[in-house]
Amino acid sequence: MSEEPLRVLISGGGTGGHIHPAIAIAESLIAHDPDTVIEFVGARKRMEMERIPKAGYAITGLPITGIDRRLSLRNLAFPFRLLRSLLIARRIIRRFRPDVAIGVGGFASGPLLWAASQARIPTLIQEQNGFPGITNRLLAQRVDKVCAGFPGLSRWFPAEKITETGNPLRHSIVERLGGAQSAPSSVTDARSHFGLKADKPVLLVLGGSLGAASMNAAVRQLAGQGPLAKKGFQILWQCGSRYEAEHTAWATQNGDENLLVRGFIDRMDLAYEAASIIASRAGAMSIAELALVGKPTLLVPSPHVAEDHQTKNARSVVDRHGAVMLTDDRVERDLGKEVRALLNDAERCAAMSTALRATARPEAAEAVANEVLSLLRP
Repeated sequence: MSEEPLRVLISGGGTGGHIHPAIAIAESLIAHDPDTVIEFVGARKRMEMERIPKAGYAITGLPITGIDRRLSLRNLAFPFRLLRSLLIARRIIRRFRPDVAIGVGGFASGPLLWAASQARIPTLIQEQNGFPGITNRLLAQRVDKVCAGFPGLSRWFPAEKITETGNPLRHSIVERLGGAQSAPSSVTDARSHFGLKADKPVLLVLGGSLGAASMNAAVRQLAGQGPLAKKGFQILWQCGSRYEAEHTAWATQNGDENLLVRGFIDRMDLAYEAASIIASRAGAMSIAELALVGKPTLLVPSPHVAEDHQTKNARSVVDRHGAVMLTDDRVERDLGKEVRALLNDAERCAAMSTALRATARPEAAEAVANEVLSLLRP
């Protein structure tokens, strides 16, 4: 009789920064053994309940939510939602009979991994950020392994449990972004795709899919000081879907042919290829992609995220000389100055690109999958 297929529960979500690595881990486990059975556990009304089925996986939602940082009536219901989520998590475990449970951060990871550890099922968490989220910190003593996206997590997790794997990216992203240094013809084609000039450097500004007000203000400040042609570069600006109408209208009025606005860029691989310099928020998964791309990078951490974890993410790269960090309150004033400094220093750009590429972990998803499988070996 053949062995039973591996059965894996993956829990967590709430943001793309949790969902994308979860799917990448699932893909890598299935690549090891196509018979592997995977089910996800998320939080009801969060984005994983839509994104995970679109990726082809089953998901069950828990009623768990976060705790408001200020006093609110919603917090009074939290203990009841937590207890109910724990009961549902136990039922999921009895029904699914997992061989291993994985948490990627987010509300749902807590109840599911707590219940799994009580049932003596091997457990693993994958922490994307340089400063762990509260759910993973609470689980630190209960889980068997921790796969770290960044170095330096022994302050929060037992050192003997940590393996630095990097952050898992989906295979399709690694394939698109992880090739050799861009050839001139491919840069030309990428710029042509967006209607950019082939012979002029490109600043790519990424404030995330929803956009970043400070980075948008910085672009407007930069473009509003006179034609970009006199500054010697052009801008491809992802302003965010919620700001698209406002900034598209402004750019049309501004009339600068070297400024291209998009609410959202769906061909990010071509945008990276077209770029000479990239200014980006410092989310963990953004940094994982930027490391594969290896272009001179300005990281602008969002001040609006829990525990200021984007600053910790950025510092991890900056300390290895792979990027320049601009604080959110400086970006409007200093973005243009930093871009011009990089454009005028080819040696510094080359060194920064080399250092950034050295942090890339294209094998991260496979490394996490290997750690998962190691939990099952006698």
